[in-house]
Amino acid sequence: MHSNNKAIKATRHLHLEEIQTHLEGVEYIIMAQPSVRDDSPAPIHFSIFLNTPQTLPEEVKDAVFSKFCSQYGITNVIDLASGVDAVAFAETEHDTFMPMHLYKKDDRKIPHVPMYIFDFEADADQFKEVRDEGLTGWSYSYT
Repeated sequence: MHSNNKAIKATRHLHLEEIQTHLEGVEYIIMAQPSVRDDSPAPIHFSIFLNTPQTLPEEVKDAVFSKFCSQYGITNVIDLASGVDAVAFAETEHDTFMPMHLYKKDDRKIPHVPMYIFDFEADADQFKEVRDEGLTGWSYSYT
C-alpha cells in the first residue's frame, strides 16, 4: 500500500437538485479503491452505482453483476453486498463528482438519492492504478 497518495478531499456536497441534474443520462458509476485488508486475494474495493432506485430481482441482479465482471475483467469476488442505499455526491479536485455510499445513519444528513449499489472486493487487471499504485478513482457511463 502506498502512503504517499493524498486523501481525496470533498470541498462540498451537491444539493438534491444538483444531484438529480448531474445524474441525467448517467447509466452507472464504477468506483475502485484499494482494499484495506492485508494480503487479500481481492486487492480492490469496488462500488458500482446503478442510476436506479429500483430493487433488482435476483436473476436480473445476477445477470447485471456478471456483465460487469465480464466487461471489466473482475475476478476473485468476495463479500458481495447489493441493494438500494443512499448515495451523495461530492465536489473534489477531480473532473467529475465523487459518489459516496452513505451506509452510516449519521451521514444521511448529507443530501442524497437512492441508488442500486453493488459493493464488493475483487481483483481486475484493468484497474492496475488502484491495485499497484494505491489510487482511488471512479468512472461514469452514460446512456
